[in-house]
Amino acid sequence: MALRKNKSIYARWFWPFIMPGLILFAAVIIVPFVTGLFNSFTSWRGSYYFDPVSKTRAASAFQALVGLANYRAAFKDSHFVGALWYTARYTLAAVAAINLVSLSLALLVNRVSGLFAGFLRTVFLLPNMLGSLALGFIFQFIFQIVFTDIIFGPEGLIHIEALRHMTQDSLKALFALVLLTTWQSSGYMMLIYIAGLNGIPKDYYEAASIDGASAFYTFRKITVPMLIPSFTIVFFLTLSNSFKLLDQNVALTDGNFNTRMLAYQILRTVRDVTPPDYGKAQAQAAVFFVILAAISLTQVYLTKRKELEA
Repeated sequence: MALRKNKSIYARWFWPFIMPGLILFAAVIIVPFVTGLFNSFTSWRGSYYFDPVSKTRAASAFQALVGLANYRAAFKDSHFVGALWYTARYTLAAVAAINLVSLSLALLVNRVSGLFAGFLRTVFLLPNMLGSLALGFIFQFIFQIVFTDIIFGPEGLIHIEALRHMTQDSLKALFALVLLTTWQSSGYMMLIYIAGLNGIPKDYYEAASIDGASAFYTFRKITVPMLIPSFTIVFFLTLSNSFKLLDQNVALTDGNFNTRMLAYQILRTVRDVTPPDYGKAQAQAAVFFVILAAISLTQVYLTKRKELEA
């Protein structure tokens, strides 16, 4: 009887409690998304709609419809295509680097006990607390002044020309961005791996030790399969964060030397032409969303299947 009464109370107050969150989600996410998707099929100039036929202001949004013209223009734009490939290359390198470093840190911290383990977690997590824009400017100073003149310059500690002017070359800037984001994100991803490591029963390792299994064999046959749920989360976060990278790209290179990432390319699209072509920028954003959703869902599906197999 009491259980039935509690259920009726929950049912009565469910919608009043959940409605504010739903309204806020719709106002902040759903409505702007649908509006932006519609505008990607129009000649939108930000403050007004442009009629491509009469070359004047359109009387309504439907008069400014241009079909798939914005999408065709996006893929013909060398800046957009270049940003797409540059982002893909960065993502491959960043996902590998962040996962490798964060897993290594998790294995290291997991072997330490007591207050020192808590100290290490705090130290490794601190970079994630810094603002991305400020961090980008800090690393710009490191690469342009410390690396270029103090450490690797002709009169520095050791002359390595390849490590100078890291932000003034497309390939060097790619590795500079990977180094920055790996340093910033690894501590946070480390915590996810530590949670996964703590969830592995110690009995498995004791049984493997009794059977004489090597450390590498134990890691490959026990640790990795049991960490698949953690891999799912970390891979999803690193993939999505890599494709959405903006602040670090702005601060480190400002998109110069062919280093525009996708998010920054969309931002710069409205500045490249006058008047600003927001319709084309929205088309690029729609393509960006589809690519990110497809990659993220595919990755989650594959890693979830690995979880079932494990």
